[in-house]
Amino acid sequence: MTRRKLLYSFFAAPLAYPCYWEPRWLDVTHRRLTLPRFRPARPIRLLHLSDLHASIFVPLSLIDHAISLGLAAKPDLICVTGDFITLREGFDPSAYARVLRRLSAAAPTFAVLGNHDGGNWSSYHHGFSDHTVVERIVEDAGIELLHNRPARFDVADSQLTLAGVGDLWSHEVQPARAFSGVTDEDAVVLLAHNPDTKDRLRAWPWHLMLSGHTHGGQVIVPFEGQRYAPVADKRYVAGLRPWGARQIHVTRGVGNVGGVRFRCRPEVSILTIG
Repeated sequence: MTRRKLLYSFFAAPLAYPCYWEPRWLDVTHRRLTLPRFRPARPIRLLHLSDLHASIFVPLSLIDHAISLGLAAKPDLICVTGDFITLREGFDPSAYARVLRRLSAAAPTFAVLGNHDGGNWSSYHHGFSDHTVVERIVEDAGIELLHNRPARFDVADSQLTLAGVGDLWSHEVQPARAFSGVTDEDAVVLLAHNPDTKDRLRAWPWHLMLSGHTHGGQVIVPFEGQRYAPVADKRYVAGLRPWGARQIHVTRGVGNVGGVRFRCRPEVSILTIG
């Protein structure tokens, strides 16, 4: 080995882990919970995915692998909480829809949009000015988009109500539409990309919020923790946490922005309810 190659390997080795290995080292997590007014005949499994971020840094092969890991749990219900893409380029819409179609082929699949998926925030940050491209991908994949609207889901002799809202940073949260027809008697799972959305929805009837957006912090600085999590309330960066009598589940997400993860592996989340 020449001196130049030795120097290259010396400097490249520390970068290989956060730039290559960890962003691809998927962590399958399992959590159990109960919901008020939801008494299924058997426990149900919910696959929660978020922040797929198809891009030059997150290939479809990684997303496909995450889907395989999630479907291995044989979920009854699948929820995807936004940021399907990062920017306008770096993905093939048709190929992406084919990969995502594996979800809806396996179980009823519902989704909301994130700040990168088009709209005011995205346009300002060199992304799409509207949701057209992502909405078409989601539709072609057979996924039901809950953009400020509810849906009912019957499973194991019981019923869940799903309510989905638009993205907080894009100023698209419309709770009156999202909770139309939802009552205090319903067992409600809320899909909201950004966990900070909870404060806008305090007065509305929901029991469990599913969110992403944070990437779990993506880079966990030693002795400092989740320094870069893009939320105001740092209590809700990753995992299942109570919020008063309610619960919030924030997954670390499958993808990333910028191609780096450190001490914060990408996550495929399985929630067992009942």
